[in-house]
Amino acid sequence: MNIRSLTRGDGVVIGAAVLLFIASFLGLYSVEDAPDELELPSLWGSGPVVFGVVLAGIIGAALIVVARGLPQPKKVAGLDLGQFGIAFTVFAAWSALGNVLDPASGVDNVGGSSDGPDLGIGLILALVATLVMAAAAVATPLVPALKGSLIPAARPAAPQPYGGQPQGGYGYPGAQQQPYGGQPGQPGQPGQPGHPGQSFGGGQPQPGQPQPQAPQPQQAQAQPAGDFSPFWFAVPVPRPLFAEDGSPTPIAELAPGTWYLAVEQRGANLVAQTQDGRRGVLQDTSGIQRG
Repeated sequence: MNIRSLTRGDGVVIGAAVLLFIASFLGLYSVEDAPDELELPSLWGSGPVVFGVVLAGIIGAALIVVARGLPQPKKVAGLDLGQFGIAFTVFAAWSALGNVLDPASGVDNVGGSSDGPDLGIGLILALVATLVMAAAAVATPLVPALKGSLIPAARPAAPQPYGGQPQGGYGYPGAQQQPYGGQPGQPGQPGQPGHPGQSFGGGQPQPGQPQPQAPQPQQAQAQPAGDFSPFWFAVPVPRPLFAEDGSPTPIAELAPGTWYLAVEQRGANLVAQTQDGRRGVLQDTSGIQRG
């Protein structure tokens, strides 16, 4: 599970779930002028509130967070786990509203009496928590501010090019190379007697004799294809990664807060490699952050 894929909206959902859990230990009812020895139940003392509000809200938040952190969305009965989580949070908010409107659950109608206990602080906080949770769960895919990464991505160190030489070493672009057969400090000059690069026999070339031709530096065996260089990048919002064969089914989802390696460019698309080695085509490259 990749926690860097969590969005700001997921952070709001997690915070609301924590508030709901705390509210579950507070009072379900409040009674005016109640004696000190009277113990009022918490939210855990009511089965409908526990199952319809507390557990439904916490389970919904857990499903949303787990679905966001998975590399590939899991489906149950054709629906993503995240969609199930959203449904749970909306149901929890609806149940909390019903319990707030009628905290006594019909007990106040027994015997024709309209008196009953008032709302407790726990039930009020549970309503607030579930409403915030459901609103964040529904609005996260729609509001750009909530789709941003919850944990900022750390900028990776610049990768050393494969086969790169240390500065000043052989092959480094800034280092002056000696031609084949040349003398140190005298590039391109013919060798002196007793040193490499001297003509066969040790003598200087005479007039009329053919001049020896200096061997030409060997050309590179292969030239780099195009001007593209691999680079690291991060996406601002979750984006699908499609197979290279052009199939419409995504093979992975690129999550904000994680760096990926772009290994090839195909027109406006990028061929990206995930951390587990999978390669695919990123079709939407707008707003990506280069490392």
